[in-house]
Amino acid sequence: VGLFLVQHKGVAAIGRVFGPVMLVWFLVLGLLGIAGIIAKPEILAAANPLRAVDFLVHAGWHVSFLMLGAAFLAVTGGEAMYADLGHFGALPIRIAWFALVLPALMLNYFGQGALLIAAPDALENPFFRLCPDWGHLPLVALATMATIIASQAIISGVFSLTQQSIQLGFLPAMRIVQTAHEERGQIYVPAVNWLLAAATLTAVVVFGSSDALAGAYGIAVSMLMGITTLLAALIALRWGYNPILVFAVNGAFLALDAVFFAANSVKLFEGGWFPLVLAGLVALMMLTWKKGNELVEEARAALRLPEDVFLTGLQHRDLLRLPGTAAFLSAAEHGIPLHLSRFVERNRALMERILIITALYEETPTVPRDQRAHVTILAPDFYRVILRYGFMEEASIPEGLACAVESRHLPPHILDDMTIFVGHETIIPRNDKRGMAPWRENLFAFMQRNAERTGAFFGVPTRQVVEVGTEIEI
Repeated sequence: VGLFLVQHKGVAAIGRVFGPVMLVWFLVLGLLGIAGIIAKPEILAAANPLRAVDFLVHAGWHVSFLMLGAAFLAVTGGEAMYADLGHFGALPIRIAWFALVLPALMLNYFGQGALLIAAPDALENPFFRLCPDWGHLPLVALATMATIIASQAIISGVFSLTQQSIQLGFLPAMRIVQTAHEERGQIYVPAVNWLLAAATLTAVVVFGSSDALAGAYGIAVSMLMGITTLLAALIALRWGYNPILVFAVNGAFLALDAVFFAANSVKLFEGGWFPLVLAGLVALMMLTWKKGNELVEEARAALRLPEDVFLTGLQHRDLLRLPGTAAFLSAAEHGIPLHLSRFVERNRALMERILIITALYEETPTVPRDQRAHVTILAPDFYRVILRYGFMEEASIPEGLACAVESRHLPPHILDDMTIFVGHETIIPRNDKRGMAPWRENLFAFMQRNAERTGAFFGVPTRQVVEVGTEIEI
């Protein structure tokens, strides 16, 4: 609970000690393992994979199947240490894994195996039995710090994935707080933080112990490995690798993942249902939000006027032109946003200078500042501005417009006395079969009502924002 309570303060300050602590942790793991191996060096024979094959063949399929599920827990946990390392890139992750983490883990497991050969009565807690008595308290303290850091990595990773899911259109806009202005990626998502806290406390109450959670953990991680393999195959195909090679390599990994998942599935009713239910609920919300937005965009497109039709209509209207600049945020790259045409219809007035602004997310982590803004002049003092951001960036309308001025795509005075108009859409479920199931339409409407306001999400000061309401049937 304490870890969730301090998330809003950020981890930039204490994050500097995470690396040294984890370095010490893995070095200690390796040293403890080496001590065990020295006592019983014959354990190194276990490195021969034929030993495992021989055991699986002679133990019988039932015992072998159960053993695979039990042994699988030995390879879990590593993903927690690396859940939020995407900011570092592939090379540092490879170096850390192959030079430190993997050797330390293998040495420690070999050491535990050697200890069990020498002292079978150490089965209950072989890890701490590897350590001399005088080192138990320091080891407990170090293990506690490593656990906290691993938990923090998971929380930070979920924050990053949430931000990217929002930008890719799979989750509604949420309040995202940048906790370290000097370092990109240090964010805090309040709604997700408290949902994680509630889910964690629920798991503690329902399962009661880490042993009872073993089934949930095994199924969750084996599914994660399978999904990762599928995604790696899709990325490799998209990058143009030989399809035969992609299917051969990833097919072998996927077959192994499937065996491990099957071995863990026997624990489905012993806690394995928990991650499946959570994953199903999250997937349902993401797919509902994605589909709902597609239906909303279809409804918008049917009502949206083309630029030439709107501009021609302006010439034949006797409009009151008001001083200043009006910026209308739009989700589409073409056409006139509904709240702009509704504003003109209702008020018979328009500002002297008009901007239609669309923020788009690219399939790259970042977009260079000089490529941020693309401006099209639709008419005198009437501009369409496309702002592009990477999926790891936080979109900011003020920052994007500043880029457009810096690159001389927009005149500086256009930002003076600017009001930003955003559409506030009320979703009306039709409860028919043309869209989604009625209950999903109502779920989408609920999510849309509770989403972060568009202006706040894009960093627009509240004093500059005017919302124009519209109703959309889906």
